[in-house]
Amino acid sequence: MDMQNRRSNFNFITYQMCRNNTAKQKFNFKFFVLPLLFCSLLFQASGQKSIRLTDNWQFLKSDLGSIWEAWRPATPGSPQSVPLWQSINLPHCFNARDAVDPDVNYYQGPGWYRTRLSLDNPYQGGHTYLHFEGAGQKTKVYIDTILVGEHVGGYDMWTVDITAAVAAVKRRADFKGQIPLAIRCDNSRDVEMIPSDMSDFNLYGGLYRYVDLVYEPAIAIQSSRITPVLSADLKTATIDVQLAIRAGGPSEKAEIQTEVLDPGGKAVANTTKRINLTASNQEAGRIRLPQFALKSPAIWSPAHPQLYTVITTLRAGGQVYTKKDQIGFRNFEFKQKGPFFLNGQRLLLRGTHRHEDHAGLGAAMTENLIRREMILIKEMGANFIRLAHYQQSPIVLRLCDSLGLLVWEEIPWCRGGLGNEIYQAQGKAMLTHMIEQHYNHPSVIIWGMGNEIDWPGDFPTFEKTAIRTYLKSLNELAHQLDPSRKTGLRRCDFASDLVDIYSPSIWAGWYRGIYTEYKSVSREEFEKVPRFIHIEWGADSHAGRHSESPDKALSLIKKGAGADERAGDASLFGGAARASKDGDWSETYACNLIDWHLKEQETMPWLTGAAYWIFKDFSTPLRPDNPVPYVNQKGVVERDLTKKEAYFVFQSYWTKKPMAHIYGHSWPIRWGDEGEEKMVKVYSNCDQAELFINGVSMGSRKRNSQDFPAAGLRWQVPMKAGHYRFKVIATKDGKTVTDQLEQDYQSAKWAQPAKLVLEKLSQNGDTTTLQVKLYDQHQVMCLDGQNIVHFSLAGDGQLLDDLGTSSGSRKVQLYNGRAEIRVIRPEGNNIGEQRSALSVQSKNLPTAILDF
Repeated sequence: MDMQNRRSNFNFITYQMCRNNTAKQKFNFKFFVLPLLFCSLLFQASGQKSIRLTDNWQFLKSDLGSIWEAWRPATPGSPQSVPLWQSINLPHCFNARDAVDPDVNYYQGPGWYRTRLSLDNPYQGGHTYLHFEGAGQKTKVYIDTILVGEHVGGYDMWTVDITAAVAAVKRRADFKGQIPLAIRCDNSRDVEMIPSDMSDFNLYGGLYRYVDLVYEPAIAIQSSRITPVLSADLKTATIDVQLAIRAGGPSEKAEIQTEVLDPGGKAVANTTKRINLTASNQEAGRIRLPQFALKSPAIWSPAHPQLYTVITTLRAGGQVYTKKDQIGFRNFEFKQKGPFFLNGQRLLLRGTHRHEDHAGLGAAMTENLIRREMILIKEMGANFIRLAHYQQSPIVLRLCDSLGLLVWEEIPWCRGGLGNEIYQAQGKAMLTHMIEQHYNHPSVIIWGMGNEIDWPGDFPTFEKTAIRTYLKSLNELAHQLDPSRKTGLRRCDFASDLVDIYSPSIWAGWYRGIYTEYKSVSREEFEKVPRFIHIEWGADSHAGRHSESPDKALSLIKKGAGADERAGDASLFGGAARASKDGDWSETYACNLIDWHLKEQETMPWLTGAAYWIFKDFSTPLRPDNPVPYVNQKGVVERDLTKKEAYFVFQSYWTKKPMAHIYGHSWPIRWGDEGEEKMVKVYSNCDQAELFINGVSMGSRKRNSQDFPAAGLRWQVPMKAGHYRFKVIATKDGKTVTDQLEQDYQSAKWAQPAKLVLEKLSQNGDTTTLQVKLYDQHQVMCLDGQNIVHFSLAGDGQLLDDLGTSSGSRKVQLYNGRAEIRVIRPEGNNIGEQRSALSVQSKNLPTAILDF
């Protein structure tokens, strides 16, 4: 196992304790947290050591008869015990592939992990912990055969003290120098567990976030609660620091030194406090340190996310514990019947959402991959993000702080109704953990109480009164734990009055209505509540599918019937006409819808903000019939972070760095009549752009955000069969940017599809990219083909499927009469001697086979 000390790119530690604010409930809280768990963000520091446990794990995708089976010696003569374990690294999700497998339901059940640890706590009388950033969905932890802790909930952080169990194992006569560690994760269906299995996302199983081994001195800071307060005139600020400390004995003298560093690393304040740590003052709660006062503080904002560092050093009993937190100074206000203000100025919240999900990994995203995704969100121009629909990794929150993304974070009370006392206590525990664990992050402005809780289904009865009562108690708890932030709720109109900020369901142009109704519908909803925000809008788009007539389906849709999503609207079958069912799911339509919404939002001075659903395509068990099965395809990037065309629409409205993008980089062939005029669109934030076709200027256009579509940067171009080279030169503030693409134009008309043709597109190392095309009987490509095709492979290599992308699924709808798939053949073999056969099938068409 790699036992190198964990490094942090942010050079700070946040270590927060889960406080049981529901201990007076009549149920056994140990069902949720056993033993009392510390919830922490852990990094190497001078007073404690944290080691990220990523290597040398084994996994079993099934249950065991007992914990003894995890360690039972192999049968003599057999190289391995039965059942068979596989070697893996953490983070790991045991639904990494089957979540989007088109032929099966994803696995919901137990899975086991095991490893052996070489432990040596350097602190006399110290404690050894296992810290979990999140594990799904119910977890039990064993040292050898000793149950040392268990937890219910897949998204909050928790910690198990393994000190006593490790000591007990080391005392055994048969101890061989390493400590056996086994962990059971279980995501079995359970209606009395939050979130509901009716939720439009997978309830993943596994150790899909990082697990840390932590050594601490006997006396340590369990949690810090730091409250920065910025004056209304932004000229002064104060910092209130409260600590929870674990002492090693009944009474201990301690010294606490605290230093504040400005964003440049310069010390701007410090204090020293001497106390006697006793059982009584520990039980009383946090210890408050002298308040800090600062003049002319640097202000935190999305444009300038200035972060201060608070370093707290605890000295007691000859040992030292150091903790580092990062904070920011900002004021915010949601005006009643008005917009949002940050630091005294109106700020339109321009947001999106994030699910913890990725191609080939499920929820098991590495820190580097998370960082890459969050940077893409920031570079899209977002200043706001909703972390849907659950508490997310501490890595995400730190990135929001440092990148400048304001945050709505919520508990996973999502759909299904309201469960029993255990269910309700779990929700309160999740809310408590989320607020206490992420309290210090300046990016957080809203605690979400739930999502679509008006959606019945898990229980025989659905009582609005009971839901209101429980929501009211959640709202009160949130304000008790954190008076400085607001509470929010999305889509439960009968409870909209119980939270600070409310978002109704508005899906103009997708689930209901047409997108040109967006502003009027939003204004109607705005008038119904004191503080309005628009969370969730958008459209599905099948990456690589483009349309010459994207808005055709809008003529079928009834206008003035509202824009809310209703029961059955997400289905591809039945019900009233709607774009989600009758539209073409093209990137072209999605870009038009987004373009309209963004240009309208610029003319809504009363709007606090809106968040596009969602940044990245993600897996869901509720959408087996989508073009990519089991994938919600509303992302502006695919599940592997490949950008769709919509990404550049957002950039054209939201970013300042000059950019220009000709629509259609994944559209190789356009079609129409010979000489027919076609619109060429350029999405750009530049003041002016000039288009060139085959080296000839088509003239310049000036950008006007209200000139739909493409803010006026569009050209009507007569096209004839042949090859076209497009180039745009755009200017902004004296800077020039360019973009170019090549397309073919097909004027030949196609008849009914008659055959599939496979071809090899490229070879990149050990990866071969192949493509299927759909033709009629005259060899004319059917460019509007949307047939469902099934790929399969025989011979050498592996099909890169079950990725949940348009080019990474063995069952997929064609996009403009074609689809791609990749095959990997390890370079360790002789590529020249390898032989593979790819086949593709589609209903009522002959099977095509390609040897390669």
